[in-house]
Amino acid sequence: MSTPFDLSHKPHIGKPLELEPKIQVVTAPNAGPMTFTGTQSYLLGKDAVAIIDPGPEDDAHLKALLNALNGRPLSHILITHSHVDHSPLSRRLSEQTGAPIYAFGTAHESRSPLMEQLAQSGDLGGQEGIDTDFRFDHRLHHGQIITGDGWELEVIHTPGHLSNHICFAHNASGALFSGDHVMGWATTMVSPPDGDLSAFMASLAHLGERHDDRVYYAGHGAPVSNPLAMVNHLLTHRKSRESQILDHLSRNSATASQIAKAIYTDVDPRLIPAATRNVLAHLIDLYTRDLATSEGPLSQHSTFHKK
Repeated sequence: MSTPFDLSHKPHIGKPLELEPKIQVVTAPNAGPMTFTGTQSYLLGKDAVAIIDPGPEDDAHLKALLNALNGRPLSHILITHSHVDHSPLSRRLSEQTGAPIYAFGTAHESRSPLMEQLAQSGDLGGQEGIDTDFRFDHRLHHGQIITGDGWELEVIHTPGHLSNHICFAHNASGALFSGDHVMGWATTMVSPPDGDLSAFMASLAHLGERHDDRVYYAGHGAPVSNPLAMVNHLLTHRKSRESQILDHLSRNSATASQIAKAIYTDVDPRLIPAATRNVLAHLIDLYTRDLATSEGPLSQHSTFHKK
């Protein structure tokens, strides 16, 4: 399957880049297999500024963000989700500037009843990269409008990658800050119980209903200049993976790890563990839709069968 992903992104780490009037980005020095070229921290505003996703706990990135403010007051610290590459620096940034932290809630804020049950009783693994020390000052809710100095953002709850994941829509310009829900360089990891594929697909469908978004500014990688095409690609891609998994199960019962190694034949071997988590997310989704069953209680090691 051809992809619209852009792997040519080469940001100047630690230096602010103006994307459009009143929107700048500073890339953190945390490039890697799961973060691509690094976490993107966005500055919104001209005189008083909001920062979306301050990024990882990193002295150099804190200094870069303070330099990018260039003496301007920081009015809001906005968090798309509480993974360790997005939210930890919010604490020191808030301490140094006095700006309050805004978020949807804790990492487990909006888990489905099944995912909560599995988290409590199942051997599901997961919980990679959760910012367990995350704290916030103001709780956001879906549809809320946040206003600052010359800007206005709509909060869009997009659970799936993490249950507290939100996007911020700058409707006046058509820009949407998509966090890790939609990125321009790769598909998103969905790792149960904090990741939920059923919720992820519903969130994608919701974004697909928004026809006025001109560009997505994602948590990693270059801007997504054709948002609806990317959303449709991601939906099609996930449905294709589902078909591959069901086809595999129609021939052989298998674990998530066995299926990942069989169908993810074109990815960096370092990403197979992440692929296995994605497959497990699909298998749990198929289980909830009565299309697959498992031997014994659901776990990361379960053997699954097609129904």
